[in-house]
Amino acid sequence: MVKPKLLILSDLFGGENPDWIQYYIDELQSKFDIQYYDVRELANISLECIIESDLHNQFLNGGIEKAVKNLLKIEKEETLVLGFSIGGFIAWKAALKGLKVSHLIAVSSTRLRFETEVPNCKINLYFGQKDVNVPNTEWFSDLNISSHFFENQGHQFYLQKENAFIICNNFL
Repeated sequence: MVKPKLLILSDLFGGENPDWIQYYIDELQSKFDIQYYDVRELANISLECIIESDLHNQFLNGGIEKAVKNLLKIEKEETLVLGFSIGGFIAWKAALKGLKVSHLIAVSSTRLRFETEVPNCKINLYFGQKDVNVPNTEWFSDLNISSHFFENQGHQFYLQKENAFIICNNFL
């Protein structure tokens, strides 16, 4: 049986195979053909750069657009996408530009708060309740999107194994 394709897009820090990504891969590999992308590579950002503010600035100054463009060049078939933080935002933008996404799961993708257009696919959003940059209630209402909030959690709640388990089991 052919497994559906799942793209996993890293957070801002990316990495070859960060330990926390393995939590998701372990949960999902029996059901999906998984392709992991380090969003820094997609955006042509130096892998030596590890300072959060520098990474953030590089993504905002052309990196997001490069990552979207590169993802569209590589991925041609329909897929599910699981994106973390800026990875979820990149997936959203790519879906709006033609990436064939059947289901988008964006985790801690707080930059979505600036979006006014919604991709034409199933969407699941996850945020930490204590993340100060979560879209406001009006945003969810205006775009007719619901979200799952992790109580007493901040932006990087997705790094914890128990939260990875919950996220994965919500869309399996």
